[in-house]
Amino acid sequence: MSRLIPFVIILLLVDIYFFRAIKTVTENHWVYRIYWGIDIVIILLTLFYFISAKYNIITNPKFINVLFGLVVLSLVPKLLAIFFLLTEDIYRLIHAAVVGIGQLFSSSEGKVEYIPGRRKIISQIALGVAAIPFVGIIYGMVKGKYDYRVHRIKLAFKDLPKAFDGFTITQLSDIHSGSFDSKKDVQRGVQIANDQKSDLLLFTGDLVNNKASEMDDWISVFGKLEANMGKYSILGNHDYGDYMEWENEADKKANLVELKNVHKQMGFRLMLNENITLEKEGESISLIGVENWGKMGFHKYGDLDKALEGVDNNQFKILMSHDPSHWEAQILNHEKHIHLTLSGHTHGMQMGIEIPGFKWSPIQYIYKQWAGDYSKGDKHIYVNRGFGFLGFPGRVGILPEITVIQLTRA
Repeated sequence: MSRLIPFVIILLLVDIYFFRAIKTVTENHWVYRIYWGIDIVIILLTLFYFISAKYNIITNPKFINVLFGLVVLSLVPKLLAIFFLLTEDIYRLIHAAVVGIGQLFSSSEGKVEYIPGRRKIISQIALGVAAIPFVGIIYGMVKGKYDYRVHRIKLAFKDLPKAFDGFTITQLSDIHSGSFDSKKDVQRGVQIANDQKSDLLLFTGDLVNNKASEMDDWISVFGKLEANMGKYSILGNHDYGDYMEWENEADKKANLVELKNVHKQMGFRLMLNENITLEKEGESISLIGVENWGKMGFHKYGDLDKALEGVDNNQFKILMSHDPSHWEAQILNHEKHIHLTLSGHTHGMQMGIEIPGFKWSPIQYIYKQWAGDYSKGDKHIYVNRGFGFLGFPGRVGILPEITVIQLTRA
């Protein structure tokens, strides 16, 4: 409840301030009624969610996702438009100050306009600016969340074994099955992944939002994923059930056991702080899977040293680690040279801008490595943007990803 009152106050203040732009543009009272009607419904639903969450009444992730989407749809466009409104109000205040100071030294007794009225053109620009993200968010919630994109990348390494020159990996991450609402679209995404016909398929964590039962309707769907040299997976921070209240610790542990069995049912070899050797034409590389390890308060279940036990330092290594913050914290400077790290976790915040030569998302101010390939020397990390979605039920600009990595000899 301590977070409820400030959040509702923020919503109301933004609504009231933005409404002033609407009043400047139109005097139609039906527009006013519709505006406030929608906003009041969103605020009441938000109040209902916070109160019910305290007593664990609402646990359906789809309701939470829809509510989150409505809040984002209402709040984000207004916040962007407010920049223009604030700019004008600052000008009006400066104008009032200048006129006021001038009046102190003036003998004029006529009526003076200290604060000029709002200019209609500025409010129109503000509404126009708000309309762009408003339309984008609606598209992201309806279509964008299933608008799968294949990202292809070639990575060259001097010490890659010859037999693995041209070796391909399809990476998926952050499925978050509890958020899905369209089996047909998800099946299409799985088919796109299979169409890549990669040698290896790797899943880098967050199969569910909280509970293993979220996969009940999806085991057969993701069980259809295939690759010639096998399918391997790791756990992400959401897979441990840490973000919900359990009746007892035994139920939480049972949920994790069930989730591990789900990986097995789908044909994935779940790797828990361990490594295996992949062989081809008499040569080999090491595949390492570490449990979740993250900075900024995330649990550190991962044990990199344990995962690397028995791996020769001269062996070519591919590491799966869900959280990209692990890379700079432990992986880069580890005594054993790790050539390629595959991560996910960030989702690219599911919102941002990606055009040729430029990408931006608010998540980049939290994670240095947040989407795509990053390198230091001959060490690489690739951060997958995620297959699914969480919280906000959509994707705007940062679309769901299927990664295809081709390894080559430099």
